[in-house]
Amino acid sequence: MKLLLAEDTRDLNRAESAILKHEGYDVTSAYDGQEALDYLSKDSFDAVILDIMMPKVDGLGVLKSMREDNILTPVLLLTAKTEVDDRVAGLDAEADDYLAKPFDMRELLARVRALVRRGREYNPQDMSFGDVSLKAEDMELSCENSVRLSIREFELMQMLMTHSEGGISTDDILQKIWASEPDANEDTVWLYISYLKRKLSAIASGITIEGEKGGSFRLINSQAA
Repeated sequence: MKLLLAEDTRDLNRAESAILKHEGYDVTSAYDGQEALDYLSKDSFDAVILDIMMPKVDGLGVLKSMREDNILTPVLLLTAKTEVDDRVAGLDAEADDYLAKPFDMRELLARVRALVRRGREYNPQDMSFGDVSLKAEDMELSCENSVRLSIREFELMQMLMTHSEGGISTDDILQKIWASEPDANEDTVWLYISYLKRKLSAIASGITIEGEKGGSFRLINSQAA
């Protein structure tokens, strides 16, 4: 398993790299965002770990460049900041997970294992509902316009389309998409539902998502006769 670790604090980079290598991962270390982008342009990885606060290009900048270049490798963001705005910014930029410093190395290993497993198991399929198409190759949700989705947004939209008749519960979503993350809860699901609602609006779709926080969710085609 090949990992790219981008962390500008050298002692922390070395410590994290040593732990990951001990677990059997092949780790490439970068010490700033531009170095990370250089590695990404030359090689492929099973997962990428990005510190948000880095010189030259910060972690969010690296992540945005990756997604713009259609590099869909799972990304774990590391940040010393715990404010909701920072977490939301990372998820908006299509990160797959985040971990706030300081953290226990055992938690880092657990997050990386989950990230790599998700990347291996991920098997997207094209789908459609109403006026919306979900395109696996480009990870796009399309109507009059198109918008790119993160892996989790894509998986959630797939679930909603699959269960468009009866809907799907928050518990079922957590079990399917966040089974390996015990700290995920109804707030996590609601956050991603909110992301999808916003993106459906951005592409001028007639599709809406019906449901309340902690309950069940269902796609509604407002243009249906």
